[in-house]
Amino acid sequence: MSKYFVINPNHKSIGKKKAELINQKNQHLFASVADSHYEKNKDLLSQHDNLNYVHGRIVIKVDTEAKNFHTFDNGIKIRRERQFNEMNRRITEPVNAYVISAEHIPEGAEVLISHNALHDSNRVFNYKNASETSDIKYFSIKEDECFAWRDANGEMKPVNNVAFALRVYQPYTGVIEGVLPTQIKDVLYITTGELKGKVVHTLKASDYEIIYQGESGKEERIIRVRHFEEDNDREEVIAVSGDLTEKVNDCTLLIGLSESNCKTLK
Repeated sequence: MSKYFVINPNHKSIGKKKAELINQKNQHLFASVADSHYEKNKDLLSQHDNLNYVHGRIVIKVDTEAKNFHTFDNGIKIRRERQFNEMNRRITEPVNAYVISAEHIPEGAEVLISHNALHDSNRVFNYKNASETSDIKYFSIKEDECFAWRDANGEMKPVNNVAFALRVYQPYTGVIEGVLPTQIKDVLYITTGELKGKVVHTLKASDYEIIYQGESGKEERIIRVRHFEEDNDREEVIAVSGDLTEKVNDCTLLIGLSESNCKTLK
């Protein structure tokens, strides 16, 4: 692909220093707008709401723009236009929500939901005279579309019938440097619940990675798998592997979210 540029010979350069000052000014302006936007939505989320759940559903409110912001270590916020840069809906769609009313989760708790849950068939319209341009929207979703909730200590915990997990990797043992480990397909290391510390075999496509906004304002990730204490048609764990569990415990296999950050158990 070729690109062509038309340059006006009469245009004079403003100089490197002046260009840097303009750039810094614009950065401060964008950061100020992002902070104002964030604080406005934060205030709306903190307000009390008078909506009650019905059996099998959870009433939530969502800042639909929260995932489009990133906070640096120095506290400066910038806007990330995920919708223009990504085709994966798990990355682009909001999954952080706050409970208004639910049977098993406290009011006000932060929850992580399915990236496909926020469609108009679940939306609560004409509440609080919310305009279509408002970032804060209200939904009533099915219980099984909610995967995790943050407790009073700030820890993210799985809901009933869900377990958190890590992927399992076979390390490269050859002589070439820089070769990444290989993921063992349809196998997960469970980190919560009755199977905690076990390596299990799962149905295909059971490895569901939730991409959400952490409390620090940065992107974080959790892998969830469905596991029921009683017989259920939606069970995704099909067997516990004693051999693979032993290899993870012996540090001959690696566990983690990806091949670039996986490591031994100890």
